[in-house]
Amino acid sequence: MNITILCVGKIKEKFYKDAINEYSKRLSKYTKLNIIELEDEETIQNSGSAMETIVKNKEGDRILKRIPSGSYIITLEIEGEKTDSVGLSKKINNLALNGKSNLCFIIGGSLGLSDNVKKLSDYKLSFSDMTFPHQLMRVILLEQIYRSFKISNNEPYHK
Repeated sequence: MNITILCVGKIKEKFYKDAINEYSKRLSKYTKLNIIELEDEETIQNSGSAMETIVKNKEGDRILKRIPSGSYIITLEIEGEKTDSVGLSKKINNLALNGKSNLCFIIGGSLGLSDNVKKLSDYKLSFSDMTFPHQLMRVILLEQIYRSFKISNNEPYHK
């Protein structure tokens, strides 16, 4: 299986980088992982919905250009489907069994994803109704993908 994670914004904090590197290393046993960081747009507080749409569209255009062809697209959205770790593991496993061996997870910037990116999504996934910093979301996503592989391989992992 090949997994691409497209994410808007750079990781600046060392502790996030360390966690990302650790889970990337762990995942290398199960999958080919490619993390692609895309430039984020500067956002101005209280700039209004029109400006927010412009920012999301610019970031969305960058995302659309980098989605690997033939990928099953999973967007991370607050409005998406909520599942537990076992459910996500089953989803990933079922996709692989049905020939979907290239997965592309997409994490938007601080304002979320553009409508153009959302329209292409094959599966909208939500981790919570809460909002998380996109840097932290990358760590959470990697941990849950790793947990998914551990579950599907009947390997022990802490609860």
